[in-house]
Amino acid sequence: MSPSSGRPNGARTGRRSRRRGRRLATVDETSAGGLVVDEDQANAVIIGRLDRKGRLLWSLPKGHIEAGETPEQTAVREVREETGITGEVVRSLGSIDYWFVAENRRVHKTVHHYLLTALSGELSDEDTEVTEVAWVALDDLDDRLAYADERRLVRKAMQLLSEPTPVPREGDGTFSDGLDAPKGRKP
Repeated sequence: MSPSSGRPNGARTGRRSRRRGRRLATVDETSAGGLVVDEDQANAVIIGRLDRKGRLLWSLPKGHIEAGETPEQTAVREVREETGITGEVVRSLGSIDYWFVAENRRVHKTVHHYLLTALSGELSDEDTEVTEVAWVALDDLDDRLAYADERRLVRKAMQLLSEPTPVPREGDGTFSDGLDAPKGRKP
């Protein structure tokens, strides 16, 4: 007898063989969104969505990148659609990627996150995917956000916000008065 499971023809049962019988299609999805802070950099906008168990989970606004959009443009659009706030991208906070199963597919999701400054608008939860929207003190986000990866991004953003912004000076490569621009091109 072969060193098999003792079943005819070495047949095996268990989880491994069950998986083979229902292999899921794998797809890649890319989204963008971010942390939107108010003018005083004291509060941020977050969204609440109900999970499958009916629990309200708080997260950063984000959504799918549409054809022809950059991730930055998507972040601004999704923030406006999901929160009612129009923001401006300040800088990248990095990307998060994770796997989940939905609609009989294995999804590998990558989300590009940005730090945005709120420019205008009023909170609105009119988006059908959003249950609630709230301004929350930056210091309280660690306790409110449902996902550890987003909490890490917020901590990174808070560190960036606490760093002094250098004032550009003439001659340091970041200053431009427009006079040094090549002819035919605007600064």
